[in-house]
Amino acid sequence: MIGTLTHWMEIAMWIVLGSMAVDFLVGAFKSLTGGNLSYEPVLGYLKDILHYVLPLIVLAGISVMDSTGWIVQAGYYVGAFAVVVKYLAAIKSKL
Repeated sequence: MIGTLTHWMEIAMWIVLGSMAVDFLVGAFKSLTGGNLSYEPVLGYLKDILHYVLPLIVLAGISVMDSTGWIVQAGYYVGAFAVVVKYLAAIKSKL
């Protein structure tokens, strides 16, 4: 049961990981300029990878078992969109 990411699924994953990285960099810059450096943001992002990225990878893996070919992929894209919106809102609140 090894599934592969389609081209658009891979692009969606890169967008999710990119939005997480931008949010991390904005938060790191704010904490460095504010003088309150902590390890908590790193642990938060590790938790977010476990809660947001891992389920997307699981959905990509089980997409080969979907007989319709679009139901699991639709869930993947909805989940990826939700994560990107969450991080865009977080970036907006930090700026």
